[in-house]
Amino acid sequence: MGDVRLLLVREVRLCRIVFDETRPNINYWEPWYLGWDASRQRERGVPSETRPQTGPYKTLIETGRDLHELHALMAPRPFLVSGGAEDPPKRWQALNHTVAVNNLLGYENRVAMTSRETHDPTPQSNEQLYTFFKHSLKSAAPADSD
Repeated sequence: MGDVRLLLVREVRLCRIVFDETRPNINYWEPWYLGWDASRQRERGVPSETRPQTGPYKTLIETGRDLHELHALMAPRPFLVSGGAEDPPKRWQALNHTVAVNNLLGYENRVAMTSRETHDPTPQSNEQLYTFFKHSLKSAAPADSD
């Protein structure tokens, strides 16, 4: 099992695909995501000299971290990426590492991703979300004591 963990750590360190400051619609740095800083309000948009990185996002970047490491900390909690126009599956290969961490902890079917062509949720993406909630909440419910 130690070999598996070591391999996982090596693979995860190579996976730096999620944080991307070259695309303005990828918004991890915004205050509603990871950029909240109670002492400073930053102008919305891609980080720059006039819009510096702030909050936990700044700390993650300065310490060489990436989003997949937050995913690992969430395991084994269920989570769903509801991907839109900026979230094609190739950008979310990091989720494979989250699945691996869950498996290491003895859990399966805790990580999911949906994808759609637009940014806005659709009836289909909402239905996928509801299905994920039902699956996750049902499997997390305590057993009946009868």
